[in-house]
Amino acid sequence: MQEIIFIVEESAEGGYEAHALGHAIFTEADTLEELKAQVRDAVLCHFEEPQRPRLIRLHLVKDELIAV
Repeated sequence: MQEIIFIVEESAEGGYEAHALGHAIFTEADTLEELKAQVRDAVLCHFEEPQRPRLIRLHLVKDELIAV
């Protein structure tokens, strides 16, 4: 596996949540910098060396509501 993708969203309680597509990996943090470290640590813990992806892609999703 070359790459793993995480969907990153703002948490309702504040901070950020990230979950991996196709894998049971979820983490959260107060800032984006902390989240990056948490995601990296989660990937290192989840995969053994031969199967570990070489890249982590964070896809940031931001919902905005516009009144009509």
